Amino acid sequence: MMNILITGGTGAVGKAVVERLAAKGFTVKVIGRSSDVDIPGAQYTPCDITDYPNLRAAVRGIDAVIHLAAVPNPSAVSSEQVFLANAQGTFNVYKACEEEGIQRVVQASSINALGVFYGKKPAPIHYLPVDEEHPCLSSDVYSFSKHVIEDIGDYYWRRSGISGVALRLPWVAPQTYRPRHSERQKPVQALVERLLALSADERTHWFHEAWTRYNELRAQGMQEDRQVYMSLKERHPEWFGEALSAMSNRVNFWTMLDERDSAQAIEKSLTASYEGSHVLFVNDDKNWTGVPSQTLAELFYPDVTQFKKPLTGLDTFVSIEKARQLIGFEVEYSFGEPIL
Repeated sequence: MMNILITGGTGAVGKAVVERLAAKGFTVKVIGRSSDVDIPGAQYTPCDITDYPNLRAAVRGIDAVIHLAAVPNPSAVSSEQVFLANAQGTFNVYKACEEEGIQRVVQASSINALGVFYGKKPAPIHYLPVDEEHPCLSSDVYSFSKHVIEDIGDYYWRRSGISGVALRLPWVAPQTYRPRHSERQKPVQALVERLLALSADERTHWFHEAWTRYNELRAQGMQEDRQVYMSLKERHPEWFGEALSAMSNRVNFWTMLDERDSAQAIEKSLTASYEGSHVLFVNDDKNWTGVPSQTLAELFYPDVTQFKKPLTGLDTFVSIEKARQLIGFEVEYSFGEPIL
């Protein structure tokens, strides 16, 4: 059985991966920046991926690496620190793998590599459902760094033949979230009901006003600086309700993923038979709202005119067909439940 190293394995995704791999007999080693961490099923060693000599030592004797360590959003630390941890850290991981002869790396990219959610400027959505061919148009450091790490994977495939995938994950929900999911659905369902009661012109006016204001707010750095966000919320409380929430969900494509399915995708990325460097969207195969996807498209994507396939039922707005084909990923713990 394989000896696996997981960077950043103390988060929700990492713990789910450790649990799955350990149960299947993998030998798992986890590294992270904290000390005195106990992870059932894994050996833990403190190591910062920006400390190359220690990282090189950590990967010695490993068969494959799961790279999850990263700054999770653009407002957590300075832009320089985001790029250092995410881009330089990933380069270090691949360089260490090259020098130790490791031929498979599975890394966590993000749905935000598209640049649609966190950007200071709106990135156009060219078509739905989006897929790996959709252009990435980031205007924030986090999304940019995630696009860069995908290129790093490509570089090391060309240079050294390291195969692997960059998984574009959405928000990964812990199992403990599930009992609260219906409460998240209710406001969206209520908003949809109110919008459907309006005329077509009134719905169009609502969308354009909400979308314009949302873009005005994020142009001021709302997503990149928590203090800016709080200041704007204090000055414009009327815009931090359902309209902003709906636009935020629009650019998150109404998708998420159960932590157990993230672990499934990572295990299959380790063990599936393929070569090359690949980017894969891995997310729920249904939208999480309970509202038919065609209705969501008409209300919240009136500016998108190209559809690669018809939307039926609760179909996802982010295609997982490539993940199905390359690694055999299938959603086992969906959040998609239709309105009865």
